[in-house]
Amino acid sequence: MTVETNWVDYNGRLQPAYYSLLFDRAVEEAAFLVGLGPHPIDLSGASFFTTESHLRFLRDLRAGQEVRVTLRLINYDDKRMHLFQELHHAREGWTAATCEQIAQHMEPESRRVSAFPDEMLERLALMKAAHRALPMPEGLGRPVNMPIHLS
Repeated sequence: MTVETNWVDYNGRLQPAYYSLLFDRAVEEAAFLVGLGPHPIDLSGASFFTTESHLRFLRDLRAGQEVRVTLRLINYDDKRMHLFQELHHAREGWTAATCEQIAQHMEPESRRVSAFPDEMLERLALMKAAHRALPMPEGLGRPVNMPIHLS
């Protein structure tokens, strides 16, 4: 993907909302692999939505820079996925941002959380097994906080 000119602020830096957009586009591609989303291969009508997200901004991106996102399935259960993504400068390889999130399976008609169908659970198991061989990502599970100074 490429950082678009209208996504940057007056300082020439990518605005935070567009980091989220890039992560969202990548997670949609990964969800397609397990059978979720609005794709022709998806006959179940199943979808997902993010219930929690933690973004870390590590380095600025500028208009015209090419980026790529890596995604790792950390864990899952019958209704949820725990994902960790890294946004990289495509040519130089450095990490610009990370996004850790929990997404839940949803039935579009009822808009209620429901269990993944068995075939999706099988695909999630395969994805997790493949990702298990990777090193744990730096920053995984990092809380949002800052030291409290008592005066």
